[in-house]
Amino acid sequence: MKDLSNTYVHRGDAARRKRRIQGVFMLAGVLAAGTMAARNWEPTEATATPLRHTLAERAEVQRLQSQIEKARGDLRLASVQLERWNRIFHYSKKFKIPADLAGAIYDASVDEKIDPDLAFPLVKLESQFKQTARSSVGAIGLTQLMLPTARFYDATLTRERLYDRDTNLHIGFRYLRDLIREQRGDIQMALLAYNRGPAAVEVAKALDLDASNGYDRIILKGYRGTGIIE
Repeated sequence: MKDLSNTYVHRGDAARRKRRIQGVFMLAGVLAAGTMAARNWEPTEATATPLRHTLAERAEVQRLQSQIEKARGDLRLASVQLERWNRIFHYSKKFKIPADLAGAIYDASVDEKIDPDLAFPLVKLESQFKQTARSSVGAIGLTQLMLPTARFYDATLTRERLYDRDTNLHIGFRYLRDLIREQRGDIQMALLAYNRGPAAVEVAKALDLDASNGYDRIILKGYRGTGIIE
């Protein structure tokens, strides 16, 4: 190995080590002096007052920080509420329905993890936004649920309760979400299963037939989402 003991690099390393050692000794001296001073220090009346001021200032800073965090939380909540109302007014205007109905559809779809952009066209096609709608085969309410299907989610349901707006919306969207998952994210097949029944769609698939009856195309016109929101 080449001897670098007298080279510039070696001398530079030695000088840097010497400075580090000197720095360590200086730091140790400062810490020792500080420790001795702390041990010998006793608060006098002159120093106690600034200390009380410091503690009071810290408490005030903590109080202000707490208020700031609360204000930030309130601002985030207000922002979420504003976005919600903006979306509700958008759907109310687009589908020409009252804001309270738009709000109920929006909230139920979000609660059940269904994209509102999919939920609103479904309710429009199923019931024309009529809460008391009933089909010739007995499908009920805004999302046109059959009572046996709805009872899969709530065995205590009566026909009268299924006409309740919020109950009908929540169960209808929950059923749609389950169908989308059963169809492994295939929204078209899920919608056809919702409209025609899962059994009819499975038979069509088994026979390699086109299961579409146009229902899916109407709802999905212009839609580019995945159906389920996380």
